[in-house]
Amino acid sequence: MQNQDFSTLAERFGTPLFVYDGDVLLERYNDLRKFIDHPRLQLHYALKANFNPAILQLLKDSGCGIDAVSPGEVEYALHLGFAPEKIIYTANNMTDAEFEKVYKTGVVMNIGELSRLRKAGIAHPGMKVCLRFNPDVTDGDSAKTMTGGELTKFGILLEDIGEVLKIVRTYGLKVVGLHEHTGSGIQKPESFHAAMKALMSIATPENFPDLEFLDFGGGFKVPYKPDEARIDYITLGAGIAERFRNFEKSYGRELVIKFEPGKFMVAECGTLLTRVNTLKRNRKRLIAGTDSGFPQLIRPVLYDAYHQIFNLTNPDGAEAVYDICGNICETGDRFAEQRPMPEIREGDLLGIANAGAYCYSMGGIYNLRAMPGEVVVKNGRIISVRRRESDSELIDQIMRNTQSCDTQL
Repeated sequence: MQNQDFSTLAERFGTPLFVYDGDVLLERYNDLRKFIDHPRLQLHYALKANFNPAILQLLKDSGCGIDAVSPGEVEYALHLGFAPEKIIYTANNMTDAEFEKVYKTGVVMNIGELSRLRKAGIAHPGMKVCLRFNPDVTDGDSAKTMTGGELTKFGILLEDIGEVLKIVRTYGLKVVGLHEHTGSGIQKPESFHAAMKALMSIATPENFPDLEFLDFGGGFKVPYKPDEARIDYITLGAGIAERFRNFEKSYGRELVIKFEPGKFMVAECGTLLTRVNTLKRNRKRLIAGTDSGFPQLIRPVLYDAYHQIFNLTNPDGAEAVYDICGNICETGDRFAEQRPMPEIREGDLLGIANAGAYCYSMGGIYNLRAMPGEVVVKNGRIISVRRRESDSELIDQIMRNTQSCDTQL
């Protein structure tokens, strides 16, 4: 999309505004299908990355499945028309009530705790399950998003395979899949292979004769910084497909290979548009104040994440260094600190890039500021609009869900 396109959308729908490019979304989805050249590849989009219904519709129409991590996500995916067999439920620390709710849908559950596996066997002997193991491989773009190794809460230890098999055989559970996930934004391609090798080491016909698939999670890295090189996913994908084909030979029959990309598909399709409303100098600091804030794009505050920011209305201005701040009552409310930028003027429109993944979906209404609107564009046409709530609508929503009462404890 061109700068003028963003300016047109900002004028029409106001700011702050999330804009998603459906063409980029589908390009990334098809990239992965080309990179991992295997006839039984299935991709399950990690719904937690972005739950915009138009994005999900585009993916569903392309044949993509869903990776859900809560009963709400399962219900939402079913409501949007995803078939139960296209959904995998990977929750951690689920309650008994959540377990039973999802069980009734027929969606395969991915279980990552021995205690939950035992409860599943007691409640529903013979049920189909997928088992999540900790691959003991640690990688990712932040310690807070690494999901393998000693410090993670996720998955069953590989060394507990004996106890797993005891539970499975005691209750006649049918293990149809095995799963691992290493982390988000995996830095080293060899980590994919190490994690695959770890999971394959226990995926034998003797241990699990009923396997239908192996699921290797997600974590495909996208570049956020301007000088950040893309991982060679063509080479990586060819190696992944070859390793899996060799595994199928040793297992003795064909299986499905699954991945659960979220960020890779949607990060680059999204831009947060925000308007500069204040410029001020704080001694050596030049501060550009915007009409958005960290509850609407929390990754820089939460992970020290870097997002490129573009001055869409003055791209050729003389360069200066800015702190680009939000409108929230917190000192840490910065999208960027000491960032060289073309001259920023009050009224300029800024575009925060790679805002498609874990931005709107992690957002909130801190300071009682409503979340931005969302627009999805494809083939140069607007295909979906979700307008921003007004202050009155936000307050009405709070009050509707609040009930006054005076009862004894």
